[in-house]
Amino acid sequence: MADTYDVIVLGSGPGGYVAAIRAAQLGLKTAIVERELLGGICLNWGCIPTKALLRSAEVYHQMKHAKAYGLTAENISADIAAVVARSRGVAKQLNQGITHLMKKNKIAVHMGTGKLIGTGKLEVSGEKGKEILSAKHIIVATGARARELPFAKADGKRIWTYRHAMTPAELPSKLLVMGSGAIGIEFASFYNDMGVEVTVVEMMDRIVPVEDKDVSAFLEKALTKQGMKILTGAGVEAITADAKGVTAKIKGKDGKVADHQFSHVISAVGIVPNTEEIGLEAVGAKLDRGFIQIDGYGRTGVSGLWAIGDCTPGPWLAHKASHEGVTAAEAIAKELGNKDVHPHALDRANIPGCTYCHPQIASVGLTEAKAKEAGHDVKVGTFPFIGNGKAIALGEPEGFVKTVFDGKTGELLGAHMIGAEVTEMIQGFVVGRTLETTEAELMQTVFPHPTISESMHEAVLAAYGRALHI
Repeated sequence: MADTYDVIVLGSGPGGYVAAIRAAQLGLKTAIVERELLGGICLNWGCIPTKALLRSAEVYHQMKHAKAYGLTAENISADIAAVVARSRGVAKQLNQGITHLMKKNKIAVHMGTGKLIGTGKLEVSGEKGKEILSAKHIIVATGARARELPFAKADGKRIWTYRHAMTPAELPSKLLVMGSGAIGIEFASFYNDMGVEVTVVEMMDRIVPVEDKDVSAFLEKALTKQGMKILTGAGVEAITADAKGVTAKIKGKDGKVADHQFSHVISAVGIVPNTEEIGLEAVGAKLDRGFIQIDGYGRTGVSGLWAIGDCTPGPWLAHKASHEGVTAAEAIAKELGNKDVHPHALDRANIPGCTYCHPQIASVGLTEAKAKEAGHDVKVGTFPFIGNGKAIALGEPEGFVKTVFDGKTGELLGAHMIGAEVTEMIQGFVVGRTLETTEAELMQTVFPHPTISESMHEAVLAAYGRALHI
């Protein structure tokens, strides 16, 4: 006999476990299937432990610059084993937290590899052998993995993916990072702060290419000032690794190919969805480049089959997955007769992006260029941190806030930040966009003093020629 549920969630990452919790809260009999660790990649090998690493690097950086704060710190050194151990400890603590949440919400946990074997049926292969689960609704939340280049297969010794980069046995002496998206630039920033000689290669004409061009330019200048080497409009043609190190053939902007020597390489060139061999073909789910196609509620078009998170079209962000998980669970509950839930389709235009390099980056909505391409008559305001008292007091005067408004309607089209703690500030503009705020409400909002967030207010004022402190 198959175990029967209202909802089965395949995958326990930030989308999957949140979907399961919300379904259980709504009174649905819920199960979750996980092949490795509860919490998925984000909690165990991604978002959380990388932030722990970056925090260690940030503290180390501050200690090395103690003199700037009137302090003395001598014989500063880093113990990479202890740094990694702290990061893994943070991940373990949160993994245990997810285990507790599953028990608290009476969610059945099935450890093993799941595969769809027909409508409403999932086969789980684990330590106990094979078991069949059935449900009225199944949510696929299988996530994604790092894309590997054919000439740069990860060996865990010289050529690393993010997993290897998080648990190094020793610090590299000279590191090549391929790709300057969020993952690549965060690891580049971490290792650079830890004293490693870092080179970043990006095929596009600027780093963090999805961000506003002013943010990209500022970040490149800041990282270069910190000692990082940035190669844009460049590509890695081939990699040869041996026990001594890595030789990379890099094609520069001028079209010339040259050999460069490194001790290690991190490949951060995108992701591949985990949608193979889970039975999607058997039920007729539609895929595009491997990603499951869905509507704004997570419906796949196949009765009773839903999908959320990184196995669906981007942006591939943990908070997007979690929001999709809640939306799908509520939509399922409504289909099962719950009249008290009112799910809303996900608005991808209001999903913030955060990159935890040094300095941090955060953004939401349209860049200035995208707003112009869309035909908006834009008003742009920029306010630098050098005009903010709190940023100067913190010793973090590098950065700015940029706002993009529609000149005719006053709609906040986008906001872009770089600098200290901007990942904590962006939510103010996200709420503003969700509430369809115009410049009038933002101008009338009282911001606390002294805070870096005052730069947000000033950037709004600047768009209309009213900035006060510059």
